[in-house]
Amino acid sequence: MTQRMRRLAALAAVALLATPAAAGDRVSLDARVGKDCTRDGKKLWGRVKVVEAFADFEVRVVDAFPDLRVKTVDAFPDSCGRWQMVDAFPDFTIEYVDAFSDFDIQRVDAFPGLP
Repeated sequence: MTQRMRRLAALAAVALLATPAAAGDRVSLDARVGKDCTRDGKKLWGRVKVVEAFADFEVRVVDAFPDLRVKTVDAFPDSCGRWQMVDAFPDFTIEYVDAFSDFDIQRVDAFPGLP
């Protein structure tokens, strides 16, 4: 094995060790919503306020392949994907965007939560 091949093999090994998948139980960069229905340590159900700036999450509404299916409820937003829209005292805030969202949602009437 030549010196150059040894260097390339060492660089490849370092690159593999630096990936998030090799870091134990950390969420990979592709996971936009965790399996426990959280994002950045915040649960994705409860009281939600829509704001124009400085939101906790930027979300994009899609028709297919969402990261989270959302059902808007009037009471008891107590499970994954159930959102009660409020004007005061929210659990988290969202801002609707057209691109570069933190995660994508799909509005549903039944079966909210992870797809």
